[in-house]
Amino acid sequence: MTPGIYRVHKPVGPTSFSVVQSFLEETRATPGKRVPVCHGGTLDPFADGLLLVLVGQATRLFELLHAVPKTYEAQVVWGTEMDTGDLLGRPTLQGDTALLTPERLDAALEPFLGWTEQVPPATSAKKVGGEPAYRKAHRGEVVELPPSRVYLHSARWLSHDLPRTSRLRLTCRGGYYVRALARDLGRALGCGAHLSTLRRTDIGPWEDPGPQGARVGVHGRELLPWFASRLLTDQEVGALRREQSIPLNPRQPPDWRPPSGFPEPEPLVRGFHQGRLTFLLRERDGGLWGEQELRGGL
Repeated sequence: MTPGIYRVHKPVGPTSFSVVQSFLEETRATPGKRVPVCHGGTLDPFADGLLLVLVGQATRLFELLHAVPKTYEAQVVWGTEMDTGDLLGRPTLQGDTALLTPERLDAALEPFLGWTEQVPPATSAKKVGGEPAYRKAHRGEVVELPPSRVYLHSARWLSHDLPRTSRLRLTCRGGYYVRALARDLGRALGCGAHLSTLRRTDIGPWEDPGPQGARVGVHGRELLPWFASRLLTDQEVGALRREQSIPLNPRQPPDWRPPSGFPEPEPLVRGFHQGRLTFLLRERDGGLWGEQELRGGL
């Protein structure tokens, strides 16, 4: 399997880790060095849509994926809050939905836009004492998670079937919990709410390939296209490996940009050698320095 990022459609039911396991089994079928594999941001079992699977040196790009927009479509069920935030949980609060209107729901979204503090669901993958919170919650332990700084770029209602359900489309930064947004909307409106469906349609420039089972590889110039790029000569690769700087230019602008107003990712530069992403570079003291080398290239 060629190292890189793969776009995969995760169906409802399987865990994100089970998708990673299928990739691991495939890499282990070929004798030789063990190939690392991870996903680029989990999807809950009840959710479906785009899952990024990182193979080989691409696993070192994991942290850089959090800074790009993720787009979701969700169905919110009004009237009941669940301990998990989704349809698989247990009811913890029920309220009156008779006064819900499209205008009230539009107004309820406004305070959640931009940077806010969000308490993750107790059944999230956030670590508590080195263990995922969901494991403690599933054992019946009380889990109290501190709020996290999160960013919601946009949110709009696609349709309503009031007072029962509404469909929502939103774009956020990595680390955002849509289940927590439904919970907090229900509390703000005094009626309770949870998610019955959740689909991730996009991560940055990459779309969900759909449920046909296609696996789409992302390599070369398609990797991290929100960063500027620089073609490297053999001599420049040697200089970077000796921890020396190279000239800033000729640099090329990013191949893709986040939507207007979205927080800019950190200003790294992709270094390409012989058509492969070989270095991540950082500007300093008037030159470009090697931040990370991807041996063998991607």
